[in-house]
Amino acid sequence: MAKVKLNAMETNQEPGGDFDVVIVGAGFAGLYMLHRMRGLGFSARVFEAGSGVGGTWFWNRYPGARCDVESMEYSYQFSDELQQEWVWTERYASQPEILRYLNHVADRFSLRRDIQLNTHVLAATFNETAGRWTIETSAGNRVSAQFCVMATGCLSSTNTPNFKGRSHFAGPSYHTGNWPQEGVDFIGKRVGVIGTGSSAVQCIPLIAQQASHLNVFQRTPTYTIPAHNGPLDPEVQREVKANYANFRAYNKLLPSGLNIRHNEASALAIPKEERQHEYEERWAHGGLPFLGAFADLLFSKEANDTAAEFIHEKIRSAVHDPVIAEKLLPRIVFGCKRPCVDTGYYQTFNRSNVTLVNVSSSPIEEITENGLTVKGKKYELDAIVFATGYDAMTGSLLKIDIRGHCGRSLKEAWAEGPRTYLGVATVGFPNLFTITGPGSPSVLTNMIPSIEQHVEWIADCVLYVRDHGFVCIKPTLAAQDAWVHHVNSVAGATLFPTCNSWYLGANIPGKSRVFMPYLGFPPYVQKCNDVAAKGYEGFVLIRGNDGERHAALSR
Repeated sequence: MAKVKLNAMETNQEPGGDFDVVIVGAGFAGLYMLHRMRGLGFSARVFEAGSGVGGTWFWNRYPGARCDVESMEYSYQFSDELQQEWVWTERYASQPEILRYLNHVADRFSLRRDIQLNTHVLAATFNETAGRWTIETSAGNRVSAQFCVMATGCLSSTNTPNFKGRSHFAGPSYHTGNWPQEGVDFIGKRVGVIGTGSSAVQCIPLIAQQASHLNVFQRTPTYTIPAHNGPLDPEVQREVKANYANFRAYNKLLPSGLNIRHNEASALAIPKEERQHEYEERWAHGGLPFLGAFADLLFSKEANDTAAEFIHEKIRSAVHDPVIAEKLLPRIVFGCKRPCVDTGYYQTFNRSNVTLVNVSSSPIEEITENGLTVKGKKYELDAIVFATGYDAMTGSLLKIDIRGHCGRSLKEAWAEGPRTYLGVATVGFPNLFTITGPGSPSVLTNMIPSIEQHVEWIADCVLYVRDHGFVCIKPTLAAQDAWVHHVNSVAGATLFPTCNSWYLGANIPGKSRVFMPYLGFPPYVQKCNDVAAKGYEGFVLIRGNDGERHAALSR
């Protein structure tokens, strides 16, 4: 008789329960956190809002969705067997391939039995008497856990601007971050794409191939570098796998945990011809390594201008109509927003069925039953695609009613912007950890090494708490304040804060402007290691009945 494979929801229907750890989210972070916790002998439960595992790569199914980090780097490294057995097919993996990979991981390590799908976490409340978290879900669960780990992702809370009349539109509308699993057929339709960020850059060329006409509504032009994607050379894959340990170790020493081939030279210290040659080589190679062309691109506006002008000329040469080309030229600092990686984006505006509409100086006035209006002009549409990004870094966390000491909510604690210690913990919320939270390198890195580093640090911390007889761990206010100051100081020495980017929350009306990620992967890892080596410096560790023992910072 054939075995019936139950899905995660079918195997987890208990309404309550007590666990050592509750994990929110079943993407790259949640899956590895679960695997690590089980390996250390902790009981754990994962709650996942989607109907399948995958996180970002479950929801972002829009046409052309693809990673901007090369496949051989964008993968787990905690298991060499996993590294060796999985075969990537393209230089830059597509969303379907990454989702297959994550499902393979879930099956290979038997993770599904501890994952409950189709379940939103509504509230997490810390019980100060018991020293435990109570978690309530949309499925009616009410469970208890000593530790709560938020693996909710940096780019998982979709942002759809509240355009006037949005609900009046008679046709279908979609957000790239919550795309229908069955896909969408745009053949013969008049389509409007609102936004020109990363998801738009990827989906616009493909939608243009189907639509009878595509209107692209652009507020801020974006820098995008050609991917030059293609099948992954089996010989290249074999060579990397033969030396994976050294490959990974080298990448961990790089500023972004990603091999973007850093050039230590200054863009201003060499002749123009040499500088141009370097940029041409980077453009021909494609992708994010263009950021590594010169060491001062994100520190000197004059140096940055040389890269910006090079890309401007590439846009002018790719787009036939000089008026449209000028509209596509980004006027912000190159790299202060993560550059996009594209396939045929600029060339798409040479198509006769594509219109670029500038909504920077004249915003969208209203969405109507049959389309939308800009500066009094009506654009008739059969479908609208909102490529309007995310409430990044904090959005998913603040959607949950998280309450710590004295019932204070995380939303209250972060009212003036997120404040954390190391990006993993927040004052007033004992035993609560965030994976790649604000104040950590996260979105300025290759996310997978950042996730693995956080998971391993949190796992070691939880193990330390258990093995040393403590019941709670929480950061001190002094340590948190010092860390927030340090994060801001490092960012302030660069050009990053000069842009109104989602790194600062500038895309969300009313959101406090705080530069959220931390610049520099290796120094961050060293800081985390030092904190742990000093008995969790900057934290307070609490015993069940022996009072408090302050960590090294307060000794």
